Amino acid sequence: MDPVTARKTWRTVEPVHGLVYFAPEPAEEYAAIGLGPGQRGYFASRAAPMGAVPAEVVIATFYNFRPQLVTDAIPAAWTVATPDAIVAARLRGAGRALRGVLGDDADAPDVAAAAAIAREAALRATDHPEGRPLFAAHASLDWPEDPLLVLWHAQTLLREFRGDAHVALLATAEVSGLEALVVHGATGEVPPAALQATRGWTDAEWAGAVEDLRTRGWLAADGSLTDAGRAHRQQVEDRTDELAVVAYEEIGDDECARLRELVRPLSRTIVESGALGFGGRARPR
Repeated sequence: MDPVTARKTWRTVEPVHGLVYFAPEPAEEYAAIGLGPGQRGYFASRAAPMGAVPAEVVIATFYNFRPQLVTDAIPAAWTVATPDAIVAARLRGAGRALRGVLGDDADAPDVAAAAAIAREAALRATDHPEGRPLFAAHASLDWPEDPLLVLWHAQTLLREFRGDAHVALLATAEVSGLEALVVHGATGEVPPAALQATRGWTDAEWAGAVEDLRTRGWLAADGSLTDAGRAHRQQVEDRTDELAVVAYEEIGDDECARLRELVRPLSRTIVESGALGFGGRARPR
């Protein structure tokens, strides 16, 4: 399978998963079990499948957040609610958010068909948990019964499968989480200020990483990527695609294409609703 197929399939389905980070319903569910406002719900809900782990484990697996942002949330979250309760709240929030945006389409036959294909890909990924701790933790959870949530959970597994490999590649290249954010911002895909703010880095820390990457020859004076910087970025992205292929190749190119066809209208509705924060500017492929 061409690794680009793995990337296209992940990107098309990703809005179905990603809504859980932006919609109000998950935050409401976290608040209802005592996690309160702010990012405590985000860190706790994504880390909860690993159990009541210390902040250091979350810092390591999430990779690009300022450590203080994590320690403000973890381990305090575990004193408020158990990991099992938090996992359940996240699933409820994801379901409410998706149904709120998709309406009647949430129960369309195409959702069940897409869920079956995505689940098969995710199950193939579970045969390869080595070196993927965050993925393995999520893979240990029970599957939901609602087809909409089966689709959401399958994409959760596939994105964490891909994400763990991406982190490993960055670490191998000796690129810190902060430096990875600066490189990402330099591509122009996401405003650097948004990446800095959501990950909690100070202006001084961000500027230091920019200077380090300029010294490394990856950033130009205007903050854009140099040829060497673009080559690094492309190499990491290409290798990430290659390491994700194993989850998709056993279902085959035709099923990947079918999955994208089935999910594309759902993802487009999510994106164009503005719920992800960027309106219709980025359309699922």
